[in-house]
Amino acid sequence: MSAPTRKRRWLTICAITASAALVAIPAGAASGGDSSPFGARALAQLAAGRAQSVGGITSKVKAEDADGGNEADEIAEGADQYAEARTSPGVVAPGAYGAAWSSLNNLSSTGGSWRNVTDLPYNSDDSRYRDYDSNSSGGSGYVTGRLAAMAADDHGYVYAGSAGGGVWRSRSGGGHWKPISDKLPAQSTGALALDGGGRLWLGTGEASTNADAYLGSGVYVLSNPHHGTFFSRSRVGGDELESTTVHELRFGGGKVWAATSRGVWSHSTKKLGGAWKLEFAPNPDYLPGGSLAGDPAAAYKNIANDIAIDPKDPSKVVLAVGWRSGDDYNGFYTKVNGTWTRITSGLGDLPSDADNVGNVTFARSADGSRYYAIDQSPEQLNTNPDSGLEGIYVSKSGSPTGPWTKIADYRGLAADGSALTSSGYMPGVQAWYNQFLTVDPADAEHVYTGLEEVYETKDGGSSWSTVGPYWNFGFSCWSIDPTKQTGDCNQTTHSDQHGVAIGSYHGKSFVYVGNDGGAYKRPVNGKQDAEGHATDWISLNDGTIDTLQYFSVGIGKDLAHGGVSVTGGLQDNGQSVLRSNDTVMGSNFGGDGGDTLTDPANGCNIAEEYVYLAIQVTQNCTVNDGSWVNDSSKITSYSVAPADNATGEARFIAPLAADAKNSSTWIAGGRHVWVQTHGYAIRSGDEWTSVHDLGAGHTATAVAASGGKVYAAWCGPCNNQGFTRGIAVGNADGTGWQDIVLPAKGTAGTVPNRYLSSFAIDPKNADHVYLTVNGFSRQWTEGPGAGVGHVFESTDGGTTWRDISANLPDVPADSAVVTPGGGLAVGTDLGVVYRAPGRTTWQRVGSLPAVAVLQLRLSPNGKTLYAATHGRGIYTIGIRNLS
Repeated sequence: MSAPTRKRRWLTICAITASAALVAIPAGAASGGDSSPFGARALAQLAAGRAQSVGGITSKVKAEDADGGNEADEIAEGADQYAEARTSPGVVAPGAYGAAWSSLNNLSSTGGSWRNVTDLPYNSDDSRYRDYDSNSSGGSGYVTGRLAAMAADDHGYVYAGSAGGGVWRSRSGGGHWKPISDKLPAQSTGALALDGGGRLWLGTGEASTNADAYLGSGVYVLSNPHHGTFFSRSRVGGDELESTTVHELRFGGGKVWAATSRGVWSHSTKKLGGAWKLEFAPNPDYLPGGSLAGDPAAAYKNIANDIAIDPKDPSKVVLAVGWRSGDDYNGFYTKVNGTWTRITSGLGDLPSDADNVGNVTFARSADGSRYYAIDQSPEQLNTNPDSGLEGIYVSKSGSPTGPWTKIADYRGLAADGSALTSSGYMPGVQAWYNQFLTVDPADAEHVYTGLEEVYETKDGGSSWSTVGPYWNFGFSCWSIDPTKQTGDCNQTTHSDQHGVAIGSYHGKSFVYVGNDGGAYKRPVNGKQDAEGHATDWISLNDGTIDTLQYFSVGIGKDLAHGGVSVTGGLQDNGQSVLRSNDTVMGSNFGGDGGDTLTDPANGCNIAEEYVYLAIQVTQNCTVNDGSWVNDSSKITSYSVAPADNATGEARFIAPLAADAKNSSTWIAGGRHVWVQTHGYAIRSGDEWTSVHDLGAGHTATAVAASGGKVYAAWCGPCNNQGFTRGIAVGNADGTGWQDIVLPAKGTAGTVPNRYLSSFAIDPKNADHVYLTVNGFSRQWTEGPGAGVGHVFESTDGGTTWRDISANLPDVPADSAVVTPGGGLAVGTDLGVVYRAPGRTTWQRVGSLPAVAVLQLRLSPNGKTLYAATHGRGIYTIGIRNLS
């Protein structure tokens, strides 16, 4: 699979990770969440009619499309790359994730316990940080990590299911949240649903088919959701739905129906024991145990999106089945003479051909008089750079068999107050990723739908309003005024909608939405301004819910207030900055945050990576009141991307590191190993020097340096088609570089042919280095990826390696740190493990939920370990407790 052409448009879309047990997404499949790197500065330049060049990225929206670039290419690449790290080469079998979690729980534990340091409000509009590279003033307000599903009742209880941080409950109509699923082996949510008896059903495994969607462990039910918590014994049925994703849970005819990544299943709602019944799988040979189960495309051959049940006759069921990038099996199915049969006619405006049926969401009115549907089209996705939305439809017969009438397309939604049109896109550009749909229980013609934005109709689709625009930039009410959140605009929601629910609190009815920035609510019959934007959204991200999805963490001394400043890069929530005296975190860089460098001696010296090594640097935490709009000399952040950013030869999230002995020497990895020696005083990408060429088709996956000695790991190709990897070692001054021949046979094994994720160099001896290896091993992967090890050690500068994995669970390893006493801490996709000095076996550190830890860092004094989790924020633990 060759790397697709990189095209960055106004909204650069970039969700970046894949499941610990998810196979790589096929080439050409659009994937990811979205984020925009351009905030207030972009609007200012747009208004002035100038193209902007940021980090080597020039945004000329329509001009970029002229040469055939497709945003789906870039989205797919981000998805592929994180998936490749965990799967290539080979296919991960179902059960790998569950087995690893069981193995981790069987380890002995160290002393001490983790402390969450990001459990406070995170203000994306913090007026302290209105610098050139910030999205502050966009209007999202307080945010947290992505929420995939919502549920609410009429007693003020609201439930929020996160992408990687479990399920949370509020008893006060939103806010004051508590986690209620921490004991489960999977913390990813696909669906939440309350049945007629008030029970809360949880389908694990996020099913938005984005890059950081983790597989689940099945479906669970909570009989008393007002007070109870989920446990493993709450699981419905057996292990039939383990290692799947659950898109929707629907009820009808005494059954709960589950639309999953392995077909449609059903189970009695009365007797929760016994196995799930497979109702329909269009390609059963690709299911586990089938003759084609090992095919690289197996995970995409039985995807089900939703189930619609006729309220007048529960025996009439319509299945929406299909892979959103297109497949021959895509379509709507119903039973004819006892056999599931594709519907080929009679649907009215709703397409029946495979090319135009992709990701689908259904919603039924409470009185049964209306059925609504959103349909994303694979053909539109693959050919239309503006939108993948085929349309929104209504069945006025109340039957899911129709006939259906189209009531909206992307052009119509764009004309009703959308913020996307000024960004070079149209609504539904990510309809395969962003979808929700619900009907007001009191009014069958009052509908809310979510794509990138939130839309509302009160007349059954004759007219629509963009009540939750993507952001407030571009509207006449917007201003960068630091005394206001977003000028004269009202708050909007964060972008990228996934979950919705309607419930009541103190007798008032509210709509609750979940998106890439967390949870928001407004009155169901709320108010709008003249442009159709809601005036009454309230963020529910009060800091008691921490589902922030970090890729990195940086720690430096807070010279102004004492203590330390903590920063980190986030999925679709930019870069967070937490000063030692803060009661609210701020956001000083927008878009997705990748790797982070923070000066241990000064926490306001920060380098933040966006994607493809698009690096920005600041020396004042980017404190800015927005005055740069009128005086460009007041900009306090600078683009310093090395050349591989412009040539497209760096990975989507590329490695960046500072020399452990000299914080002014930085190492960045693309095709080349880049070095710059000006530290945080760097002001131009021209200050980087290529000290080693890893070779055509090779790209760095990890870099580290200590005392001028540099280690770089690479892959290329990085997918199943010919996967290979290697290590290069040399000096920061460009001398002594050599490529290590792998497998580097040592005294106890070889480095396996899998993704090499990080190095940890012994601070006392630069020739003593540890290597972490991602992916699953031979227990789950056949072929060239075989080899149990996840942690390797070299004492001769990388020439030979030995496997020190011992009793380490078979789980992807992401990051390692050598502690001051000579211990080794390793962050994995399921938590943190530790090997004490002089020991050969591993212990579990604390009792984090089943959450991925993507980076470990030490505090400046070396006494505290920081863990950046992808779903539960940043945690710390004292090093002295790890004994």
